[in-house]
Amino acid sequence: MIPIRDDAPRFGTPYVNYLLVALNVVVFLFEVMLTPVQRDLMMFHLGFVPLKITALAAGVHHIRTHGLLFPITANMAFLPVLTSMFIHASWLHLIFNMWALWIFGDNVEDYLGHFRYLVFYVLAGLGAALLHFLINYRSAIPSVGASGAIAGVMGAYLLLFPSARVLTLVPLFFFFTFIHLPAWLVLGYWIIGQFLAGTATAITYSSQTSGGVAFWAHVGGFVTGIVLIKLFPSRPRRYRFSRQF
Repeated sequence: MIPIRDDAPRFGTPYVNYLLVALNVVVFLFEVMLTPVQRDLMMFHLGFVPLKITALAAGVHHIRTHGLLFPITANMAFLPVLTSMFIHASWLHLIFNMWALWIFGDNVEDYLGHFRYLVFYVLAGLGAALLHFLINYRSAIPSVGASGAIAGVMGAYLLLFPSARVLTLVPLFFFFTFIHLPAWLVLGYWIIGQFLAGTATAITYSSQTSGGVAFWAHVGGFVTGIVLIKLFPSRPRRYRFSRQF
């Protein structure tokens, strides 16, 4: 199921959501100008590599990957938890993430207010990285993308607007059709799929050894978003308008 748009009411302009989308696009445009080797190095240095933290905790200050020996410092190990949220592996990776953020992020920002939404977004990304690390602590594969933080936004949206209608592209056998579905069904279906896929991966592999989808980062971000939206106060209520299909 691919969400197209929603009808949840909001007031005002989601400036932070626009900024997040713009930053991700600008960073990706910079990526595509790099050579393959430069891009691989960027992914390794600015993507989240669980093994860096594991090595640092064990007192190891160098790790070998891609046939090269890399020094490890606290900044190199932990700063990528943040920078990895703005790096994407492909155009499709970027488009799908930004589309989900565009659909669901504006309403969560409207509920929280601009600054609290930015803090919420970053914390959701940190929660996603934490669970990814706990499951894949020996992985030297860089994890990149905004999907963990966006999963947190989706978790918050599920609690705030469970009955909102989401226009969804749904495959039916060999055809596709557009159906209005409640948000709880669209987002519930998505997170259950992420959990099942993550569980299947965990059973097959003790840690992530090759590239792929970071399912547990999605689960971690989603759960973090649900918890945070309960803790964060909403901004004062104002008159809201409803978008129509």
